Amino acid sequence: MDSCVFLSNSPAATSAMGKRMGEQLEPGSIIALVGELGCGKTLLTRAICAGLGVPLRQVHSPTFVLVNEYRGRLPVFHMDLYRLNNIDDGFELGIMDYLSRTEYGVMIVEWAEKIIFLLPDDLLRVDFDILSAQKRRITLSTSGNKFNNILKELGRE
Repeated sequence: MDSCVFLSNSPAATSAMGKRMGEQLEPGSIIALVGELGCGKTLLTRAICAGLGVPLRQVHSPTFVLVNEYRGRLPVFHMDLYRLNNIDDGFELGIMDYLSRTEYGVMIVEWAEKIIFLLPDDLLRVDFDILSAQKRRITLSTSGNKFNNILKELGRE
C-alpha cells in the first residue's frame, strides 16, 4: 500500500491540496474520507469538486439526502453516510448502483468506514487526524496505481 502524509496548518491549506487533487482525478476515481465529525471531510470535498470544475455554490454536505450529484469536468457523486444506520440502509440507498456509475465520474464518500468493505480496493483513502483547532494530519493511501501521481505530488510538500 502506498501512502503520503500531508500536514495542514489551516483550512486554506487543506482546500489548496483538495483542489490539486480534483484537477488530477480521472473517471472511475473513488475517494474514501475517514475521520471524526468536524475534521474537514466536507471542506476537502468542496475543494476536490472545485478542482473538478464544479461551482462551489452547488457543493454542500448531503447529510439528509445522503447523495448529491454535481456536474463538472466529470460527474461527481458525493455521499455523506453519517446518518447511515447499517449496511442494509446502504443497499437501499443504491450504493452499488452508484459504484457502477462511477466509471464515468468521481465518487467521494464521507464516513466511508461505514461501507469500506463494499468499495473497490483501488480507491484513495483519506484519513483525517485533528491535531489542533486549525491543524490536521491527512494521510492519503491507496493499494492500486490509479492515484500514484497524486501521492507523488502531495508527498513533495
